[in-house]
Amino acid sequence: AGGVMADWGADVIKIEPLAGCPMRQFFATAMTDDYPDNPVFSLDNRGKKAVAINTSTPEGAALVRKLVVDADVFITNLRPTQLEKQGLDFDSLHKINPKMVYASVTGFGLEGDEKDKPGFDTAAFWAKSGIGWMMTPKGSAPMPLRVAVGDHITGLATTSGILAALLKAQKSGEGILVDSSLVRSGAYVVGSDFSTYMRYGRVARSRPREAAIVPTSNFFLTKDEHWLFMNSRPGEPDWDNILRATGLEHLNEDERFASFRKRRKHVEELVSLFDEAFASRTLAEWGDRLNAEGIIWSAVQSFEQALNDAQMQAAGVFTDMPKADGSTYKAPASPISFRQSNNTLSERESTDPRGPCPEIGEHTMEVLEACGIDEQNRQSLLTKKIIGQH
Repeated sequence: AGGVMADWGADVIKIEPLAGCPMRQFFATAMTDDYPDNPVFSLDNRGKKAVAINTSTPEGAALVRKLVVDADVFITNLRPTQLEKQGLDFDSLHKINPKMVYASVTGFGLEGDEKDKPGFDTAAFWAKSGIGWMMTPKGSAPMPLRVAVGDHITGLATTSGILAALLKAQKSGEGILVDSSLVRSGAYVVGSDFSTYMRYGRVARSRPREAAIVPTSNFFLTKDEHWLFMNSRPGEPDWDNILRATGLEHLNEDERFASFRKRRKHVEELVSLFDEAFASRTLAEWGDRLNAEGIIWSAVQSFEQALNDAQMQAAGVFTDMPKADGSTYKAPASPISFRQSNNTLSERESTDPRGPCPEIGEHTMEVLEACGIDEQNRQSLLTKKIIGQH
């Protein structure tokens, strides 16, 4: 959440332990020295100010309470009991700054027996929520989630909650607690399937393409060995268009495929016929034919192909990640742009990174000085290892 808001122009201060956030060590286990940068950590922390404070000490926790006096928003991913012990829970900080929005991001929520259980996204977002089970074909072992997928989805949900709470605070003068969790985001992300299960007690898990519930919403391999996904709308109003695009109009005379239910019953035969058709032309040729019939489709792209995709570039999907030495490298942009009108990309209000990812404690002294802590006290805190600096 803080990373996105930093891209959008917010002044964000990242408070981390003296040894730094564990994600700074993401590439520490790599069996090579070929990774001088940490794009995983930088993506979420570019443009922030970094302050290193040992919040487990009374003096360190007191510094945080001093920092929030004039803050609009406080975001934390620490567990509830830990925050209460440090006097950094909502009730404690609300007394200091009643207008401040307090956002809590946890693995499993603020209530219940597991509220203090640690939870990364694969455990809480993917495994516990049911997503991992639903996405695993029967008889197969679950696959782990890729890096920070649940974190980013939950971060966007948290950002939405923060903005709604800020609007409320502007009207009422009272800040509120925004309660966000990985497990709740996970259940909502698959809410269409989850709600079906909750209503009817059954849901379709992921299955092989030869057993697809909607045979025409499927992946197909082209003559030049590119996969594409063809997306048929619910109820299959695109059936005739798909048959024209694929040259399979004669299937309308085949009783096996005369209705949606019959097509589902004979899914293997139907997918096999489409496989033969798609193997007869290249991806470019299929693009022309599917577009001509208004069919929803896309090539299945690698990261390299996506990075060089003209439409993704035009949509502002990528940005330049600044480094401390002034150089840059490509990285995903935040998912939102702001405009005054439907103008060109170059005229959009910039949501590019406001600066590089900071080093541990790079701005500690600067931020504490701005809070009124004089040089002598800052040096004392540094000596006692209450704070750290780069």
